[in-house]
Amino acid sequence: MTTFEGTKEIQALELEIMEKKKQLAQLRKEQTPQKVENYLFLTTDHQTVTLEELFKDKDELIIIHNMGRNCRYCSMWGDGFNGVYHHLLSRCEFVLSSPDDPTVQEDFAASKGWSFPLVSSKENTFSQDLGFKNGHTSMPGVSTFKKSEEGMIYHFSSAYFGPGDEYCVVYSLLDLLHSPSEDFVPQLKHNHRSPFQLTHNVAIGVKHYPEAIQFYTNIIGMKVEEQGQKETKFSMNGRNFFIEDSDHNTVHFEFAVDDFERSKQKLLDSGCRVDHVYHSKSEMISDPFGLTFHLYEVRKSN
Repeated sequence: MTTFEGTKEIQALELEIMEKKKQLAQLRKEQTPQKVENYLFLTTDHQTVTLEELFKDKDELIIIHNMGRNCRYCSMWGDGFNGVYHHLLSRCEFVLSSPDDPTVQEDFAASKGWSFPLVSSKENTFSQDLGFKNGHTSMPGVSTFKKSEEGMIYHFSSAYFGPGDEYCVVYSLLDLLHSPSEDFVPQLKHNHRSPFQLTHNVAIGVKHYPEAIQFYTNIIGMKVEEQGQKETKFSMNGRNFFIEDSDHNTVHFEFAVDDFERSKQKLLDSGCRVDHVYHSKSEMISDPFGLTFHLYEVRKSN
């Protein structure tokens, strides 16, 4: 077969697959939506949230069924969703659900730089009822939901995840290479040159706390996520920006590590010092040049 003949055959098959995808999408739209209960989840700050509340001000919702921080494949799918999250928000809300404890979720999401919200399904039957958990085994996938004007919630469609599916572009790109993709293993970390993973959290301490909140809200245009008497959490462009009431102006960033004691000792041996201890795996560090950063160990289990 010549290159030209092979290209024509490939193009014909691609058109056939695209047509089949349209048929599949139409079949899904013709399914009768199923009413579901208003499940209770836990957010990463250990607050209870209902399924209805996850919709916020929208009437459609996508929920990713993730197997948890120990699944490197689920992590790769999550990385891909993080890149399109802001596009999806123009149509619907998007949330990732996993059986991990909320604290584990928060640590891991920060180390990955994920900007979408996470909820824990550890204490409910949501994944099992939707067909994504069998006994103690979770399965990855996605479910979509629609909320009626009366506040009723309906399960609209679902799909399972796996290598070569429509929800992770990595395998489609690998299949264009000459080498096979079957032996490909995703990476859990973005940075392989160092044990330190820069998170998506930045914090500043300011002397004029109320004025700073007004400035970053009204002038810069950041979104207030949480507000307290001493600290306000903003979000912008997939980053968390914290403003803290302080006696002096400060700026610090954050590193996540897998081995806290080894990483901390490496820093101390290089001239750093400990400024504040939050707990045994979370401390504020000053570098030899006057900058400060938060160092914490990513929790590995529930």
